[in-house]
Amino acid sequence: MIRRLTVLMVAAAYAAALVACSNSTSPSATLQSVVINGTAPAKGASAQFTATAMYSDGSTRDVTSTATWATSDSTIATVTAVGVVTGVTDGTASITVTYSTTSTSDPIEITG
Repeated sequence: MIRRLTVLMVAAAYAAALVACSNSTSPSATLQSVVINGTAPAKGASAQFTATAMYSDGSTRDVTSTATWATSDSTIATVTAVGVVTGVTDGTASITVTYSTTSTSDPIEITG
């Protein structure tokens, strides 16, 4: 009975490891770009932006919470460490995300 239980536990651990590995990029994949997704909020409102890392093997990874976020003008729009953008006043600002050594910016217009 104990032997059967041990075999089942090993099989379950192996299956879990396979699932975990299938969600990762290959060891030789290199980061190609980071893409920002989100819609500019109105003045006084907030919106969640996301960051997706694109790799050379075609895989992608959500890096929203591990990337570094910045705004070009915090008097127009602010952004939190996890990509929540808040419209402060009318105008245009760029939201920049950096993951690893790769950055991209997206201009947004705040109105309202």
